[in-house]
Parts: sequence; structure tokens; C-alpha cells
Amino acid sequence: MSRPRVVIAGLGDTGLLTAIHLAKHVDVVGISSKPGLVSGQELGLRLARPREWARDYRVSFDRYRRLDGVRIVHGTVSGVDFGARRLELTDSAGAARSESYDALVISTGVSNGFWRTPGLQTDDEVEAGITAAHERLAAADSVLVLGGGAAAVSSALNAATAWPGKRVDLYFPGEHALPQHHRRVWRTLRGRLERLGVGLHPHHRARVPEGFGCDEITTGPVEWSTGQPASAADAVLWTIGRVRPNTDWLPGKVLDDGGFVAVDDYLRVPDAPGVFAIGDVAATDPLRNSARSRADGLLAHNIRAELTGGSLKPFVPAARRWGSVVGPQRNVLEIFDPAGRGYPIPAWSALQPFIVWRGIYGGVRKPHSR
Repeated sequence: MSRPRVVIAGLGDTGLLTAIHLAKHVDVVGISSKPGLVSGQELGLRLARPREWARDYRVSFDRYRRLDGVRIVHGTVSGVDFGARRLELTDSAGAARSESYDALVISTGVSNGFWRTPGLQTDDEVEAGITAAHERLAAADSVLVLGGGAAAVSSALNAATAWPGKRVDLYFPGEHALPQHHRRVWRTLRGRLERLGVGLHPHHRARVPEGFGCDEITTGPVEWSTGQPASAADAVLWTIGRVRPNTDWLPGKVLDDGGFVAVDDYLRVPDAPGVFAIGDVAATDPLRNSARSRADGLLAHNIRAELTGGSLKPFVPAARRWGSVVGPQRNVLEIFDPAGRGYPIPAWSALQPFIVWRGIYGGVRKPHSR
């Protein structure tokens, strides 16, 4: 008897892990617009130390041992027929194709700024984009970071650490940054930013120029809708959290008012038999926490249970965001728990292959030379 087929639309961080969990049990087909994992995590590290970032967050698919039995299609999803259980896509050669499925995972993520984009890219195009952003910041005498989330805080701290001579300023709309984390996290990181000389500017909300998608690093003055005089810098990072779900290919009946995929407690999409969603695209909770809460294992269990008539497990989201905020610093990675307590992991470069490559991914081969 043939095994059930699970198609995973989107092989970012969470889609990739879901594929790894399922590969031993079902036939998996993964659809990816990138030639490997290009993570949206740790923006600050990506901008300031791109080679170090790439070690963990830009990995070709053939390096993952547990993907050896997975068929990966380099292309973009264009539509779906829920009744026929068929996914429509365009491959990297521009040809229209379809993939039938017994279960479908929607993990197409979101677009955000210049670092999380849904378009089809070659490896050279990915490399060029990462290098251009790094060189733009390296050449700037002053950097202005807009936003109060983890991407903004990480970008400001990593820029100030990598280039001590730069003027780095962080502008955020509230009384404090990181409002979706426990307050203790901001208190900890605020002290580090201040010691690095980063200018902190609360109660500043940027006025986004008409027609601008916040998807590039800019130069010039930033106007404030909160009434302050304009501010300027050589490089302006628009890390203001204007995420857009990559769901244009889906019918409106499965989306919420914000365009995210509606799911039940088991990560199933209502009124779409055999369809699940996970990651930033899934409207699981106000923080869309299924990726950060590592629901990939639970999702794999639920897909197998759905296919075999077993019992499904509910997803219980965390009330606050948690995890790494600024990436490894001086070979120490600090993980913040939901209560805001930080847990440093020293000698991260030595431990990372065991904790991440082996423990989380189940084995990662050595990188190819680029």
C-alpha cells in the first residue's frame, strides 16, 4: 500500500521542522520559494554578522539528513482546490504544476520588511540581498532603527556591537520596547543598549511615506506622527512590524479579517478537510505563537492522527513571546522564558551543533563551499 502524501506549502523554519517530523511516516512534498532555509529569525545578527548568521539560519535543504526522503519543489504556490485536494504551483522554470495531497500544511509565513519576502529566489539572489544590506549598514556613519519589537531591538544592539563608532538610535512608539515580552526582558536589554551608547527614544511613531512598503533601507529624514521634529540618519531600518500574510493564493473563506489562516485548537483549517496551518501565517492566537512555541511536533502528531483516526492534541499558545531576542553575543546565547528570566548558554558555537543541528534537526551535514 502506498503511504499518505503530505504537501507542505512553505519550508521556512516551521515548515521545515514539520517535514522532518513527518518524513519517516508519510510521503512528504515540500514547496519552497528559496533553494534552502532562509530564516526570518535574528535580523540583527544577519545585518551585523551575516557569515555567523548564515551558519545557523541559511542552510541548503540537502544538508538535512532527515529530508533525504522528502521531495522538494523550488517554486511558488498559486492556488488550491480543497475539494480535489490539489495544490497549484509554478516551479522555478516557470511551468505550472499541481500536487495532490492527503493532507496539506500551510506554512507560507509572512512578508516583513526587506528580510522576509515571498518571491522566488536563487541562491545567488539570496546571497546578494544579504550582502547588500550588511554593506549598507557597514558604510553608514549613523543608523536609525524604527520599531519596538525584537527585530528592532536586535538590529540596534547588534549594529552598536559590531560598529562601536557608529551613532545608533532606536525609536519606538510606546513607553518601552518589546511590549509582547515580559517587562523584565526590556529592562535587561535596555541596560545593555544604554551601555553600548544606543540612543533610546520612546513615544516616537514614524509616519510611513505614502506608497512605501517598508521593504528597503532608506536614507533621509523620518517624520513623526507623534509631533516631534524629523530625524535623519545615513541608514534607516523600518522594522515596525508591518507583516503581511503570504495568503494571496488562498480563498477568503479560510482567512480571518487580517488575511491570516483561521485554525481550530488542533491547527486544522475549518471547512477544508485535511488542511492544517502553522507558523506566522496561522491565526492561532493574538501573537500567532505556534512557531515560537515549537508546535511543529504537535502538528506532525495531529496530521498522522487525522490520517489514521487517532486522537489529536490541542495547541496551547504561550501568553507572551519568549526565546532569543538579540542572538549570540560573545559566544553566549541568552534565552528568555515567558516570565522574562534569561538563561545564558555559554560556548554557544561549540554547543550549537549538538543542541540545534543534532537535537532539533536530527543531523545536519557539513556546509558546501560557496
